[in-house]
Amino acid sequence: MTDRLDIDTASVFDNLDERQVEFAGEVDGELIRFAVRHDLLEALSGTRPDGDAVALFTRHADPIADAALAALGRDRGVELVVVSENDLA
Repeated sequence: MTDRLDIDTASVFDNLDERQVEFAGEVDGELIRFAVRHDLLEALSGTRPDGDAVALFTRHADPIADAALAALGRDRGVELVVVSENDLA
């Protein structure tokens, strides 16, 4: 299992329609697309994202990267790896 995800900070954006923050990250030289549900941001921060989801994402980038790696282990090969509260360690 891979233990490092490098988040491309320029790719981070809040997809309000889907209630998730989407981003790209490099794992073992491969660029992979991820989506972090707003519920996960709320679980990490204790506040509901309300126009500040990208700021919450940035503030909690380390645990999000760990959760994204867990989600990738479960869903490798999909077009968009969705990271949820279940992926938190």
